[in-house]
Amino acid sequence: MKFSGKNVLVTGASRGIGSEIAKGLAGFGLKVWVNYRSGAEAAEKVKAEIISAGGEAEVIGFDVSDEAAFIEGIKTIVETDGELAYLVNNAGITNDKLALRMKNEDFMSVINANLTSVFTGCREAMKVMRKKKFGSVVNIASIVGETGNAGQTNYAASKGGVIAMTKSFALEAASSGIRYNTITPGFIATDMTDELSDEIKAGFTAKIPMGRFGDASEVADATAFLLSDHSSYITGETLKVNGGMNMA
Repeated sequence: MKFSGKNVLVTGASRGIGSEIAKGLAGFGLKVWVNYRSGAEAAEKVKAEIISAGGEAEVIGFDVSDEAAFIEGIKTIVETDGELAYLVNNAGITNDKLALRMKNEDFMSVINANLTSVFTGCREAMKVMRKKKFGSVVNIASIVGETGNAGQTNYAASKGGVIAMTKSFALEAASSGIRYNTITPGFIATDMTDELSDEIKAGFTAKIPMGRFGDASEVADATAFLLSDHSSYITGETLKVNGGMNMA
């Protein structure tokens, strides 16, 4: 995989899909800034794994839903490396409830963490990247943002918003040589899905044409492609990584 930039910030990279994205990008020669909100020890472990494999990484802690902290984090990266070439907005939360039981604060907590934070990251990345007329951003959304899901009105709204917002950023940034794309993972095997019962897993798997959960490394590979020079004429697109579960 070919990259013209030298570094990348991956938010929410201390575990799950984010950690696999961080390790995957480091394997392609990028310096990875491993972001975390509360999992400092886990983030340091990701950094150690990257370094032991011959890669380069730094840990940077901040809450992506804190605008000032996100801005300061990007400033730190640019002051250290002289650029921010790539950004992966991966951090997010869930707060599931049926809509009739969901309070406004339940709704907005997820919107702020999953959508407003991505807006901040995309905006601040554009400010930095346009100085060099180069950059690539991948936003990790979800299949739920395309299909909806009972009990996840807030999550679906946040991820659907990410998909639409990414297209708008792509339109505004294209003339500056900056690309914005989205990935919508389906059911991916992570520490969260490991907690599901075998019966629930079987029910989900039955809905997937490929007959299995995805691996986080498969999301990481898709992310690397969309960031890389190999997708240099792709912007504003949504890449579905869902085993055929949603082909619309």
